[in-house]
Amino acid sequence: MKITAVLMVLLASTIFSALSVEKPPTHASPRYLESRVAPANDESLESQIVAKEREGLDALKNHDLERFGALTADEAVLVDAQGPASKAQVLKNVAGFNLTDYSIDAVKFVPISATAGLISYKITEKGSSHGKEFTAQAYVSSLWAQRGSNWVCLFSQETGVPRPPAPAAAQ
Repeated sequence: MKITAVLMVLLASTIFSALSVEKPPTHASPRYLESRVAPANDESLESQIVAKEREGLDALKNHDLERFGALTADEAVLVDAQGPASKAQVLKNVAGFNLTDYSIDAVKFVPISATAGLISYKITEKGSSHGKEFTAQAYVSSLWAQRGSNWVCLFSQETGVPRPPAPAAAQ
């Protein structure tokens, strides 16, 4: 009988807790989400993360691998057409990479917490990689988190935009 009473109290407590937790509206408005993940300062979380993403790209453009590395978490996973890579692997690979120009379009943002968020965008870039000139477009997703006063990228995935097929030769 004592076990049944204890179980009933635990069940009632669990149900009460579940009912008292604020649930988001079925279609959460941006204002609702913003109130739940508002950053500590005046600058919006989205603009802070986009600025850090650009800072990383600018570091590559300026051949500042030290800055690029500082913006990447030690445990980060970065994925491209060759598969997942560690921070150390990426730093080794970008040593032969020269970004000369880039643009970011169609940025989408998903807040994760007050100090973390995901951005997704389309990048158009020009440069050279290990001595070969390139122009490319890719879809990029990056997960950023604030650690103390620093922002770091924890995960990034780059998916190349397929080039349209070459027109068939006239016969």
